[in-house]
Amino acid sequence: MVAKALTDSVFYVGVDDKTIDLFEGQYVVPNGISYNSYVIQDEKIAVMDTVDARATEAWLANVSEALQGRAPDYLVVLHMEPDHAANIEKFLNLYPSAKVVSNAKSFQMMTQFFENLNLEGRQIPVSEGDVLSLGAHQLSFVSASMVHWPEVLFAYESKEKILFSADAFGKFGALDTQEDWACEARRYYINIVGKYGVQVQNVLKKAAALDIQKIFPLHGPMLEENLSYYISKYDIWSSYRAEDEGILIAYASVYGHTKAACEKLQEILVRLGAPKVVLTDLARDDMAEAVEDAFRYDRMVLASVTYDGGLFPCMESFLAHLKSKNYQNRKVGFIENGTWAPMAAKKMRAELEGLKNMSFVEPVVSLKSALKQADFATLEALAQALVK
Repeated sequence: MVAKALTDSVFYVGVDDKTIDLFEGQYVVPNGISYNSYVIQDEKIAVMDTVDARATEAWLANVSEALQGRAPDYLVVLHMEPDHAANIEKFLNLYPSAKVVSNAKSFQMMTQFFENLNLEGRQIPVSEGDVLSLGAHQLSFVSASMVHWPEVLFAYESKEKILFSADAFGKFGALDTQEDWACEARRYYINIVGKYGVQVQNVLKKAAALDIQKIFPLHGPMLEENLSYYISKYDIWSSYRAEDEGILIAYASVYGHTKAACEKLQEILVRLGAPKVVLTDLARDDMAEAVEDAFRYDRMVLASVTYDGGLFPCMESFLAHLKSKNYQNRKVGFIENGTWAPMAAKKMRAELEGLKNMSFVEPVVSLKSALKQADFATLEALAQALVK
């Protein structure tokens, strides 16, 4: 991708990465990821963030093209995570007259990431409410601490009414991927930002006071139409409300007996008119997508074998992910299985009892080794309670 004019004065200089397999070392990204960066041309020129080290040369080429022979005045750093900040030192070495605009926490982090970086005389510290004038374009800074790192800033450009939103409103997938925004934006948000709902709510309130007509994030497409849709999704996700009515059945099965019980429960739920029933195999399916679905739907069933007196490892991992992202406001039922001492339901419930506003559905379905005809009535009763 080459530099692309977004407006008369704002250029996209980011890079698509289709070679990456795991984003942040853990999230599967079959359609890659974009590292977004922007150049604002005015009396002064500002480059908005850098990109990941995987994309250095392509990014520098895009920046050079957008500069049109001029020297940049500022590098604005909104977020210090390496997928956006890896090229700060290279940029400053290449453009020795440029100064760095960021906050005190970011400057501290720069010394941690770059051992030989010399910022003497090249720092312009900013904080909440400060304004950087480029000429006709004015950048106002908004603190977005813990969305999702402590140093994060947003920048609002008042002439063109653009919110540069750092990682907020981003999504997985390279820009050349044609796909629904919400699916990969939801998986991105819940798994990366999801713990910090209170902080996201706070920054949404700040953003509501601005006349925003465009949102330019650091990953994913630039958002220029129907902004209320994207903001409403963030409001739902960050307030831990269910986005859709539905039931996620998440199971950990060794020999297929627990899976069979979950499939039978799904069959019963569909017959009873449940609006949506999603089945996920925690040992095989994408864990990040399972976590996403747990937050998306208003009800969940956890099903696990008893393993060494506790839970099967993939169920333990799933519950740890839910807890770390502040899972709350949901209704949960349980299916357990054990050949000599079923314990899984008790263990799963104990993991969730400390979370906010959780309700637990009776009865617990307790299998002994294999699903049998005698278990169908209990599955029916659990299904009835879930759709009640």
